[in-house]
Amino acid sequence: MKQVFHRIMSFSIAVVVLFSTMSFTIDMHYCGDTLMDTAVFQKVETCGMEMENPLSEGCSIAKKNCCSDEQLVLEGQDELQFSVDKISFEQEVFIASFIYTYINLYEGLNENVSFYEAYKPPLVIRQIYKIDETYLI
Repeated sequence: MKQVFHRIMSFSIAVVVLFSTMSFTIDMHYCGDTLMDTAVFQKVETCGMEMENPLSEGCSIAKKNCCSDEQLVLEGQDELQFSVDKISFEQEVFIASFIYTYINLYEGLNENVSFYEAYKPPLVIRQIYKIDETYLI
């Protein structure tokens, strides 16, 4: 049971670290004020109503494009290093003493110790099971 719990906890911590450091982008395509498509891992599909750029540079279109694309960037944590130079001397002493006591707290015995090895059972003077016998008639 203890090993299963440790495996579950280590897996959940690995997932938390993975998702806290992962960055991804969400692409959204709006046609007017209506959201038409969203995409995370691929290019967003358009609605087909985008205005094309004029072929000649002298010609300009006065009409504004009704479609727009937006990107939502979710950046993960970049720095996971624990800086040791910010720890005070008292904190170092506490960490060292905590680790030392925690390691020595769970020292196991090399072999199973039986406390009853030197114990000798008492000598039987009377046979108690015969004294307490009762018979139903």
